[in-house]
Amino acid sequence: MNPWTLLDSSQTLGDGARLSLYQRDTEFSIKAGNYELMNSRVHGSEDALAKLACKKLSKHPRARVLIGGLGIGYIVRSALNELGAKAQVVVAELVTAVVQWNRGFLADLAGNPLDDNRVTIHEADVAQMIKTAKGDYNAILLDVDNGPQALTRKGNDWLYSINGLNTAFAALRPKGVLAIWSSALEPVFTKRLRKAGFEVDEVGVRARRGSKGGAHHIVWIAIRNYNGVILHSQGHPSWCPPTSPNLRRPA
Repeated sequence: MNPWTLLDSSQTLGDGARLSLYQRDTEFSIKAGNYELMNSRVHGSEDALAKLACKKLSKHPRARVLIGGLGIGYIVRSALNELGAKAQVVVAELVTAVVQWNRGFLADLAGNPLDDNRVTIHEADVAQMIKTAKGDYNAILLDVDNGPQALTRKGNDWLYSINGLNTAFAALRPKGVLAIWSSALEPVFTKRLRKAGFEVDEVGVRARRGSKGGAHHIVWIAIRNYNGVILHSQGHPSWCPPTSPNLRRPA
């Protein structure tokens, strides 16, 4: 097997880890320090995040969707595949290098999603974009860090706090969808979503699309109720993945 080749690296802002882009043959990997955040061969759960959320928007041909975290572009591509021709997809990516990689090294992997005229990209913190929005979005998709347990940047913790969830609630339109990716199930976070007024489903998804093997990940699909009344969902994942804080993405 050929060795990995370092293509580029960039320091994230503030207290964040250094991100590095590697290539081995036709496979690409983005790492934070020594931890692999994402891999071009393992994106089934990222695809599922967008598909599960955007399927809820079938009655909204002009849906406006905010995606936090560009990654390798698969979430944007999956969202575009589900949304109508008049939809708008706003992508927030804090690291300039990640945007550059998606326009260069990684562009073809997901079919050049940034070239789609429905897409607008902001080199900005998705938390700030959520804070300034008031009923602006039909859906907010978050694939930021490792989920509720921040891995690359401690500033991401706010997104998953009760204050962050309340702010996301306000940024959504009635019946809007907050979809969140995580490497592991966290019951405490599910309770926090419900406390913020969301109706919540926890969906277990495979890291490898169409595979019976590989790691299990979690996608929370949280629906904004009209008046913020908490509705308790009875949905539970069909399996119980490990909740070790050392679980990395992807496995």
